[in-house]
Amino acid sequence: MNKWILGARPRTLPAAIAPVIVASALAAPDFNWFRAALALKVGLWLQIAVNFANDYSDGVKGTDTHRIGPTRLVASGLATARSVKNAAFISFAIASIAGLWLALLTSPLLIAIGLLSILAAWNYTGGKRPYGYSGYGEISVFIFFGIVATVGSFYVQTEKLTLMSFIVAIPMGALSCAILSINNLRDREQDELAGKRTLAVRIGDDAARRFFVALLVLAHTAAIATFRPLALLTLLVTPLTFSIARTVLGGASGAQLIPLLGTTGKLQIIFAAVFALALAIQ
Repeated sequence: MNKWILGARPRTLPAAIAPVIVASALAAPDFNWFRAALALKVGLWLQIAVNFANDYSDGVKGTDTHRIGPTRLVASGLATARSVKNAAFISFAIASIAGLWLALLTSPLLIAIGLLSILAAWNYTGGKRPYGYSGYGEISVFIFFGIVATVGSFYVQTEKLTLMSFIVAIPMGALSCAILSINNLRDREQDELAGKRTLAVRIGDDAARRFFVALLVLAHTAAIATFRPLALLTLLVTPLTFSIARTVLGGASGAQLIPLLGTTGKLQIIFAAVFALALAIQ
């Protein structure tokens, strides 16, 4: 696989795609394919930028030296720290151009939200006091890849905010957090040795496993809480949800959890597609 595709970490991209799918379905009467495409471009390139930025920051700090998960470019020597940093900046720039276009079409407020998103992405593992090293990564992911991504995608198409747009953002935020949570659970022991106080490190192995499952339950519960009868269709994916939860609660650890990153991303995309269908036809 091309090293830059590897560094972009395709298995994490459902966190950027799913919110746009759900938001576009909710906005069905006012669906605007061009604005939806721009929102998708923002989300995808921001996620890719985050992945490159994390690769760079963790690599230069030496915290990825004994990593169990997918290969990192800087830590493995596949690419120089400078080139990975440049890849992050280029990705941020592409996301910014699409975001600026959306702001010109809708509201200048999106520029400020975009800048906050970029700052949050860079300071997750970058800077002098990366908040991802203190256990606040899940909060940031819920806000930016859940609420902001979903509500923002709805807003740029409808130019309005509704309570329902916030409610449908909850499952997307929960499942995006689940992707990060399984990642941190897998790397918990190595992160603790490296001084990374992720949430999984701070609350311990057992609680981290229960937290992951709670996120999956929250996604299903929030979808049903829309009180749209067809939202019950999301229960069709519970066999996959149950399978993932059973593996995590069964004690799988380290390398055994690597496949679950992709499986959790798959769950988010399937969940989003079914949820979107339910929202679009009611």
